[in-house]
Amino acid sequence: MDGRRRNPYELTQETPVYVISVAAQLSGLHPQTLRQYDRLGLVSPDRTAGRGRRYSARDIELLRTVQQLSQDEGINLAGIKRIIELENQVAALQSRVAELQDALEGAATAMQQREAAVHASYRRDLVPYQEVQQTSALVVWRPKKPKD
Repeated sequence: MDGRRRNPYELTQETPVYVISVAAQLSGLHPQTLRQYDRLGLVSPDRTAGRGRRYSARDIELLRTVQQLSQDEGINLAGIKRIIELENQVAALQSRVAELQDALEGAATAMQQREAAVHASYRRDLVPYQEVQQTSALVVWRPKKPKD
């Protein structure tokens, strides 16, 4: 969620509001077909306390998709059920990938901030080390003679 509270009366795509007769009319199917799809697990609407079916706008769209796959594409109901399961898996995996990408971006940002903090803490009086070239010159050190 986005952190805001949802209005309990707000209608979304998942809000179960349609009784079976209205859902059948909206999807262009017979109510008995909707019951059969529910029994087969193709479209599983929410239930009321009295066990009545309540369909959401998403359920209506899924019913239309099932009908289109069955009638226009000639796919049997078992195949349609598998297609729906796979589409749900893909959607869940895409959601998980998005979550992981957000987490990765957050970790990268935190790492960059920590790196910047470390760089900011460096002492400014230090100078970079430069490698001295090797020579064969001999340097002799002699202590200064004390003055009398």
